[in-house]
Amino acid sequence: MSNIYQAIQKNILVLDGAMGTMLQRYNFSEADFRGKRFKDYPTPLKGNNDLLSLTQPEAIAEVHEKYFEAGADIVETNTFSGTTIAMADYQMEDLVYELNYESAKIAKRVANKFTKLNPNKPRFVAGSIGPTNRTASLSPDVNKPEYRAITFNELRRAYKQQVEALIDGGVDILLVETIFDTLNAKAALFAIEEVKEERKIDIPIMVSGTITDASGRTLSGQTVEAFLTSVSHIPLLSIGFNCALGAEQLKPYLQRLSNETEFYTSAHPNAGLPNAFGEYDQTPKQMQALIESYLQDGLINIIGGCCGTNPDHIKAIAEVTQKYSPRSIKEEVL
Repeated sequence: MSNIYQAIQKNILVLDGAMGTMLQRYNFSEADFRGKRFKDYPTPLKGNNDLLSLTQPEAIAEVHEKYFEAGADIVETNTFSGTTIAMADYQMEDLVYELNYESAKIAKRVANKFTKLNPNKPRFVAGSIGPTNRTASLSPDVNKPEYRAITFNELRRAYKQQVEALIDGGVDILLVETIFDTLNAKAALFAIEEVKEERKIDIPIMVSGTITDASGRTLSGQTVEAFLTSVSHIPLLSIGFNCALGAEQLKPYLQRLSNETEFYTSAHPNAGLPNAFGEYDQTPKQMQALIESYLQDGLINIIGGCCGTNPDHIKAIAEVTQKYSPRSIKEEVL
């Protein structure tokens, strides 16, 4: 555990880029998603990227390798939808533990390989904990504003199972990310604290919210400062933002966050905003220039990429981070 704290004090750490963007390059068919094991599964499985950790593990390992080769210090496990809540779409709730455990093991194996090659640059694995496809704060039915599709306890139980599997698989960090509803995130954090207490362990936690548009708020209506206040009762390794916005649009919110928190800060923005076809056009060089402005202003301790980014973007980001010192924090939060 102390390794990540040592590393983050010395350097700006580089997080990987998008997993989905990379997996699209493989053009996996329905049969590829199924593999032999799920050949006769009753529901369509194409699009269930987490399942590829079981059916196409070599591809997942290869994506991690490409990001480490590009200069990433931390890769995220292929577990963004690794809860019973999200897996219900594919009727695969029973596989959740295995999906998380195997995804963590794949990433850890690759990380260990790169750390052995260069012990002066240790590589870390962050267990990716996504927001699920339900929200605890908002009603999905405009005619019934009081209705909720999920309860806090249902979320807590689902997250707890995911957290236990990720820890068993060997992750170094837990990353609660792409938070559009802070109540969901609080359920994940509650579950993590439960597991830590039961197992008498400590594990660094990263929290990353999503500012959904120019209003500067999360989907559940919180400002930067409200979001920060809502999760700061937990000792965090870092707090930051990812997804929805490109580096340029995200910067003012990161500035506000950086000014207000004594935790380390993180960002993994998209490669700009999507075009009319939903694709991301921002080049590695363009993104590098925008990220450099973060570094010049001393806003960041951990930086990576979200939607539309690939190893070329991460390579460009890793190159520019070497010229700058990490953001200093007022006091050590351990």
